[in-house]
Amino acid sequence: MSIRTDARRAATTVAAAVVLGALLVGCSEEASQGHEARRAAASEAAGAAADPQAEVRAEASTSAGTGEAAFNRPEAVRDAFAGLQATLNEGCAPGSSDCAYILGRVHDELLRLDKSMKADAQGPGHFKEPIAWIATLRRTLKDDTSTDNLEKHRSELIGTRDRINTWMQGHPEDYR
Repeated sequence: MSIRTDARRAATTVAAAVVLGALLVGCSEEASQGHEARRAAASEAAGAAADPQAEVRAEASTSAGTGEAAFNRPEAVRDAFAGLQATLNEGCAPGSSDCAYILGRVHDELLRLDKSMKADAQGPGHFKEPIAWIATLRRTLKDDTSTDNLEKHRSELIGTRDRINTWMQGHPEDYR
């Protein structure tokens, strides 16, 4: 009888250690979308403490899905807007050596912001004006992001950036 009691006690201790370890890992990555999946895997592993491979299988299945989801998930509007704001003090004279980089960066930041606004929980209707301004810019550029075309439409590109910055300043709850 004492062997069974010792075996149960050992299994309980192992299960508790597995759950505690999984929760500690989950807490350190709480912002991760896979937090709930890890917690479920830890519970499953605790139930299967007699099978040492159960924990390995559970962790492998949740980490693979988490990495892919995180890669495809649009960033928060506040983060994308911070990237756009970082371009505010950058300007260039047409034909200057750094103009291609700056205009390309402004264009990329606008596209990131557009993607994050469309995926935001408040819905794209909340960001109706900025999304429309970016759509107008896209039509103007006609999918041509060459240096010549970006320089040709420099005023529209910079103007859209500045217009969105002003709009966002009037909506601080969206980026703070």
